[in-house]
Amino acid sequence: MIETRTLPLAKPRRWTSEARLAYLLLLPAVLVLLGFMVYPLVYVFSMSFSQTNKLGGLIRFSGFTNYLAVLSDSDFWRVTGRSLIWTALGVFVKMTLGMIIALLLNVKFRGRMVARMLFIAPWASSVPVSVLLWSWVYTPQFGLLNHTLSSLGIWPHPPVWLGTPIPAFGAALWVDVWIGVPFMALVFLAGMQSIPEDLYESAYMDGVNSVQKYFYITLPGIRHIILIATLLSCLWTFNDFNAIFILTGGGPANTTDILITSIYKNAFQWLHFSRASVMAVITFVILTVISVVYAKFYFKGEQQS
Repeated sequence: MIETRTLPLAKPRRWTSEARLAYLLLLPAVLVLLGFMVYPLVYVFSMSFSQTNKLGGLIRFSGFTNYLAVLSDSDFWRVTGRSLIWTALGVFVKMTLGMIIALLLNVKFRGRMVARMLFIAPWASSVPVSVLLWSWVYTPQFGLLNHTLSSLGIWPHPPVWLGTPIPAFGAALWVDVWIGVPFMALVFLAGMQSIPEDLYESAYMDGVNSVQKYFYITLPGIRHIILIATLLSCLWTFNDFNAIFILTGGGPANTTDILITSIYKNAFQWLHFSRASVMAVITFVILTVISVVYAKFYFKGEQQS
């Protein structure tokens, strides 16, 4: 019987010339990431535990004093609650309108491609420019909205939209929704078009109506897309700075401020860098919790499917 020997496998070389070249090419991107993302995060976290001067320089360590001062401030909790209401309402309306528009654009009709191209305009346009245009629409003297409402007799004496708290908050929220709906609709539309037509044809042969198709075929088919789009919309809406700051500046009397605009004011208008850093860290924690909760729902759905 002939004895055979197996030669030991050669260990892969990890530090080859190709690997060194790859790490060398990645080095600029890593340095940019560290300089523009990691360092600001670490510095903001450090400022939240320190007293700072008017230029944002660290003076001395103060422990949790800044956090206790912010968490014991009633204004902070009002702004936080308003931010959560802003996010919940904005995301809900964007999802609802986005789903309705996606269903309409998924129907075959003449000019469907043109309608899709026109519908993406609010999302593709510059956000500050869009918000500025809406500020002109809301102008009480010559704005298009008040002129239309009074001319048609729908609302003879419309309010000063950006001058009173509740209408100003609603006006800013509508602008955020107007900008964000096209993204939700296009994402939902892309998910609907990925569902095989055979499922709808089989359901039609079985006598299933349109409502049943939606709840038993369309919604389950785009469930994961809805979760991802909702998470992105939550993060973007919570941090939407342009709509409120350009329209109202947080007014009147700071009644439309949310966390992101309040952080900006504390840091760059009032030079309270420590307080702004604490609020930024709390914002980071809130968004992290939202992301973790959505991730659990997402991966739970993946395991069940």
